Amino acid sequence: MTIEIKNWLKKYWHWLLLALIAIVFFMGTASFNYFTQSADFIKWLSPDETANYNFTKLYAQENQLAIFEKYNILANDVMHPRSARSDSGWLKPVSFLGLILIYGKIASLAGYKALPFLTPFFAALGIIFYYLLIKEIFGRRNALLSALILTVFPPFVYYSARSMFHNTLFVVLLIVSLYLACLSIKKKPAMAIFSAGLSGAFLGLAIITRSSELIWLIPLWLIIWLFNFKKFGLTKLMIFLAGLLFALLPALYWNKILYQSYWRGGYNEMNQSILNLADASAKIIKSPAAVKSGLTEIKNNFFHFGWRPLKSLKMFYFYFVKMFYWIFWPALFGFLLLLSRIKKWRRRHYAYVIALFTAAAILISYYGSWDFHDNPDPKSRTIGNSYVRYWLPIYLGAIPLAVIFFIKLSGMFKKKILVYGWRALMVFLVFFLSLKFVLLGSDEGLIKSARQQTAARAEYEQILNLTEPRAVIITKYHDKLLFPERKVIFGLFDDPNMIKEYAVLAGHLPLYYYNFTLPERDFNYLNDKRLAEFGLRIEEVKKVTKEFTLYKLSLRGGATATTRQSNE
Repeated sequence: MTIEIKNWLKKYWHWLLLALIAIVFFMGTASFNYFTQSADFIKWLSPDETANYNFTKLYAQENQLAIFEKYNILANDVMHPRSARSDSGWLKPVSFLGLILIYGKIASLAGYKALPFLTPFFAALGIIFYYLLIKEIFGRRNALLSALILTVFPPFVYYSARSMFHNTLFVVLLIVSLYLACLSIKKKPAMAIFSAGLSGAFLGLAIITRSSELIWLIPLWLIIWLFNFKKFGLTKLMIFLAGLLFALLPALYWNKILYQSYWRGGYNEMNQSILNLADASAKIIKSPAAVKSGLTEIKNNFFHFGWRPLKSLKMFYFYFVKMFYWIFWPALFGFLLLLSRIKKWRRRHYAYVIALFTAAAILISYYGSWDFHDNPDPKSRTIGNSYVRYWLPIYLGAIPLAVIFFIKLSGMFKKKILVYGWRALMVFLVFFLSLKFVLLGSDEGLIKSARQQTAARAEYEQILNLTEPRAVIITKYHDKLLFPERKVIFGLFDDPNMIKEYAVLAGHLPLYYYNFTLPERDFNYLNDKRLAEFGLRIEEVKKVTKEFTLYKLSLRGGATATTRQSNE
């Protein structure tokens, strides 16, 4: 019996290790929400997470994806949090619908309290499938070390703990799809066809989770197909596409209901870009003379936030070379080592390298050209800035290259104990640097974020106690904290058109302003001039924190704020 157990352990020890690290990963990332939230305080650190959670919960409980706010009919739809929009009073997601639909369906069965822990769960499964995928390309040794590194790699850990972002779920769904595609060209016909269908379905789920990633998903899958089109064949391709379409249907259905078109989403800029791209393509087809202008228009709409190659490289330096140097430099040296053995490459190596570098080039140039200021300090470069989550596929693609370098270094020893000892040392060093960074090494590290949540709870409770349940709160930063318990407007006093709508609402609902404490000079200016023009006055309610104060806005005595009629 003992010999049988030893033989079993020798054969399956790597699976036990993978199961262990996946469980530890789940417990570690799930603990962030477990310890910072409670039954009466499920709040999030970003507007995107807040909107995703609220709409997912709504979908799980009521099978709906819109909330009617009747007072928005009076106020020209200004009353909504960030990452949501209001159309004729209906609050809708400004987001891709995949996460909401997938998690909402699960929560309808398991209960909404499971929502904060679904991303850690899927990410833990993702570690297993990441191992399986890398094993198909670089072998078991590389795959196991890559999976170990992924378990602590800061972006993957961070955006699994920040569990209502789309990015980790998207990456996991893509990894599963890629692995199943590998199976579809290796297994027996029946199993291969089944794997092809599932691969298409998981790719479809990934697409509806982050549809904007089609800009690089299309060339990536085209490259993979070109390297395997003989093995994949027509039958499996049709089954793959059928699975893909099937997974897209729920999002297409809800897009039609919410945004009056199957292909439209909540992002108006993206909708307009798609229209412009279609028009430009049609012009090129109709008139060869319009090729130059059409291609220029396509480029301008593809890079609708601009194309700045130098800025892209600069952002890549800050958010990979500098921020995660313990992976970047080994990955670079690992790639050079792999390149030195190019004569021994097989088809899968060519496909991997070409697909990775194509996707990386698109992701870096596309997102790197944008200006993201997720942190209130525009000069800060932290793990919480959007570049990190958008470049998750690049990081995960680089890890196996880094492992090639680590394995090569261990080859300088001849004794097995020294080889394994060196690899263990490398893994320990990566673990130490990674965990230190994700927990402490950033202004938005998980420990500091957890402390912010604790402070936010006290702030939240004070504001709720000081305001009526029907109150509207104008705020620049706290909509994510106060919605949906209070109606919120993302705004300031810098836009006369917005102040006009504030005055309308002040005639029907209690109206407050919560932001940085106003200096006396600014307070007097608002009362004597800016707000007075619209029949409003402002008064201090309470200084809630050292920096933020709650103010009440009300109509001046006898003032007529608006001639619009209430529809109450």
